[in-house]
Amino acid sequence: MDAYALGLGLGTRDREGNWLDVFFPAPMLKPAPSLASCLGGHPSDQLLSQDDLQAIARDCEAAGHSDTAALARKMAQSGQPAVAVCLTEDSAPDTVPAAYLKLHLLSHRLLKPQETALQGVFGVLPNVAWTDQGAVALNELADRQLDARLRGAVLEVSCVDKFPKMTNYVVPGGVRIAHTARVRLGAYVGEGTTVMHEGFINFNAGTIGPGMIEGRVSAGVIVGADSDLGGGSSTMGTLSGGGNIIISVGEKCLIGANAGIGIPLGDRCIIESGLYVTAGTKVTMLDAQGSVTETLAARQLQGMSDLLFRRNSLNGAVECLTHKTAVQLNAELHAND
Repeated sequence: MDAYALGLGLGTRDREGNWLDVFFPAPMLKPAPSLASCLGGHPSDQLLSQDDLQAIARDCEAAGHSDTAALARKMAQSGQPAVAVCLTEDSAPDTVPAAYLKLHLLSHRLLKPQETALQGVFGVLPNVAWTDQGAVALNELADRQLDARLRGAVLEVSCVDKFPKMTNYVVPGGVRIAHTARVRLGAYVGEGTTVMHEGFINFNAGTIGPGMIEGRVSAGVIVGADSDLGGGSSTMGTLSGGGNIIISVGEKCLIGANAGIGIPLGDRCIIESGLYVTAGTKVTMLDAQGSVTETLAARQLQGMSDLLFRRNSLNGAVECLTHKTAVQLNAELHAND
């Protein structure tokens, strides 16, 4: 049986049996057909019984997949809600477990942003209270808080959102994340990436690494190697605004503090601090001598390399000139081993 992706997961369900979240310790992309056959007979939202898990373990062992067999046995022994998800094709997720499997594929670096179908994921995922006791359905939260108080405890609610923080599910190797709540599950955080306290990486977005993220990497955006997003900077995402341009940042780029982009950048580009360049921004082009050559919309420069965008301090015009200065990241500052 051919499959696009699969995983065995442990999850949380509400009182009505609806899935709130699923943890996949070992998600797989393009698994062996023999392994897919072992898991493919179970609907992607079906709660697995202990007998189901033991049967999966036996089938996997017989097919030569001992790691998955061992995982199935551990899940059977735990007694926690378990689910098997086998996606035959890369289509938009239609169940909570299927959506979580795709988010895990991204955060496990098996896929890069924009490489898998995630249309409609907001409508599939429930809004959940994320607590120190795991996911809690919002209509059950008041009772859970009261139960905690009656025991002399406090139920800590860290956030209310559809997406949990990535680090409660996977911590990719070779990264530093100063404030883990600012990186959502479904983020792709490449090796060598540092995310500082005010940095943010949304789902289906990320960094190839290495790089320094002190600004916002919005949904759908991917940042190339050796690039630096300064404090308070922003990249325009794909979830709102009505545009159809997918924003990306090339290699060795610098987006200055409190700056932002609404166009994709090529390699070795610099955006001056405080300057936000949108697709419709009127840009005055300068030659090597600093003379004006033409004025055009920034969208006409999308994807081009070796550009420096700045604002003229006298007349306020946005100017662009070619430069050959690559951004050099401080090796000691960005070491994550």
